[in-house]
Amino acid sequence: MILAVGNVKGGVGKTTLAINLTIALTRTKRDVLLIDGDEQGTALAFTDLRTNRREGPPGYTAVALQGANLRTQARQLARKYSDIVIDVGGRDTGSLRAALTIAEAVLIPVKPRSFDLWGVDQTADLVREAREVNPDLRAIVVLNEADAQGRDNQEAVDSLREIEGLEIAPLLIGRRKAFPNAASAGLSVLEWHDAKAIDEFVELVRFMFGVSRRDIGVLSDEYRKEP
Repeated sequence: MILAVGNVKGGVGKTTLAINLTIALTRTKRDVLLIDGDEQGTALAFTDLRTNRREGPPGYTAVALQGANLRTQARQLARKYSDIVIDVGGRDTGSLRAALTIAEAVLIPVKPRSFDLWGVDQTADLVREAREVNPDLRAIVVLNEADAQGRDNQEAVDSLREIEGLEIAPLLIGRRKAFPNAASAGLSVLEWHDAKAIDEFVELVRFMFGVSRRDIGVLSDEYRKEP
């Protein structure tokens, strides 16, 4: 699968999800390519950190591609890799538009807060444009960094349902320190010691890729213990 992770609204956690999805797929023994299509280069910086901390390969291949070059190269590289995850967005860029024309699906993270929801309309407009050349493109919204309680989550879902052409993932990713803490150590949340964060993320991986908890390798209660 070629999966783009993006949103024209920045600060919604797209790079965090892209990195964690990439590592989750490598745990299923797939050959995965992570494309950093964001000029900030955070995904590549994380990969360098991961390589240094592990004192060895990160478990996946990472490259930086932007604009029209992203479209051309990703199509060619798709023959080599089982899956490609593209980290794009933060604003309306040529890289985001290019990714939408070649991706099988785009995952749109959104925080369940008013200002963040506004960006989904703009992203949905880009999806509709991309479907003129990529008619089978799936667009899936996931609530990210959500609070465990309160009405914001349901109100966000109700608002998102009014936007045509989007699917809403039947799950949410909570606002948990495990994600930044793991990232600062060059790790995925699946390699950290927060059971709730792991359980939520496993559900996202299962929904997006149809793989089981056994495939991902988090069956044992060992993952619930601190290293």
